[in-house]
Amino acid sequence: MAKLEKFSDIFDRASERKGGSKALAHLLPLTLEADEIGQFSDAQLLSAMSKQVFQSGFVWRVVENKWPAYEKAFFDFEPFKVLMLSPDQIQQRATDATLIRHQKKTQSIVDNAYMVQQIAAEHGSFAEFIANWPSEDITGLWQVLKKKGSRLGGNTGPYFLRNVGKDTFLLTTDVQSYLKATKVVDAGFTSQTALRQSQAAFNHWQQESGLTLAEISRIISLSVGDNRL
Repeated sequence: MAKLEKFSDIFDRASERKGGSKALAHLLPLTLEADEIGQFSDAQLLSAMSKQVFQSGFVWRVVENKWPAYEKAFFDFEPFKVLMLSPDQIQQRATDATLIRHQKKTQSIVDNAYMVQQIAAEHGSFAEFIANWPSEDITGLWQVLKKKGSRLGGNTGPYFLRNVGKDTFLLTTDVQSYLKATKVVDAGFTSQTALRQSQAAFNHWQQESGLTLAEISRIISLSVGDNRL
């Protein structure tokens, strides 16, 4: 791995660009403690996960406005109820004008309900599984979601985790550009090598700064480029 830039220098650069450390602090994401995440129901997490899948590559506001209809159509996202839907019922929902017409994303709700139920059966709840996953291997959790779930690859899985309060960094366009430009990562970001290199760098900066992974990645993104979050 290339020699890492001191995180204090990254922080100072972001602070200068955003009007000082106090202004920067207001732009940082919040995370939840493990016991707080553990209080979520499997239905709440399946809903949040499904919403993130639909928001990927789509207008977020449209998805947000339609989500109450999804809650109704999918039984408040109770996994065992979702899994009782017949193929014909799933198809009906995939073509329902009150929802979003997308066969594969609609099917992913059912596929991910199965994943949530299977993991919950092994770990007590899906929330406990997420809550207890160590942050120093957060990319490992990304890979579990991608492998066992549906349409949770790329940044979709990490954004879902961030949205439910799990501490994770994000490989946004600006963060990727920084890691490449500083030679922290020397492989494609879909590769295991890049994930290991990214994780190692963020672990180092976390130990150095005492900040969360979420705060670190946001600060990096605000220190470079166009600040796309």
